[in-house]
Amino acid sequence: MVSDERIAHLEELVHALDARGLVARVVQTRSGPAFLRVVNPDAASLTENVTCAPGPDTADHYFWWSWGERLHRVDDPDTAARKVARVLEPKTV
Repeated sequence: MVSDERIAHLEELVHALDARGLVARVVQTRSGPAFLRVVNPDAASLTENVTCAPGPDTADHYFWWSWGERLHRVDDPDTAARKVARVLEPKTV
């Protein structure tokens, strides 16, 4: 089942994000696709939702930012986690 494959990819990203100190969990809704809710525990207002879906030009799956931009390939969750961690890093002024 396609959604099971997507959830498996999201779960791999959960582990990679956990190693970077971020809190992440897969959220499954009744009406929409599963997504990953990511929170920086040191700055709880810094959050992001990540989805997993094929690209428009390929059957290969990718992680996607909440604003619809392709984040990274699913076969490299560590690099995807690094990108998410960078976005959720508190900015100092």
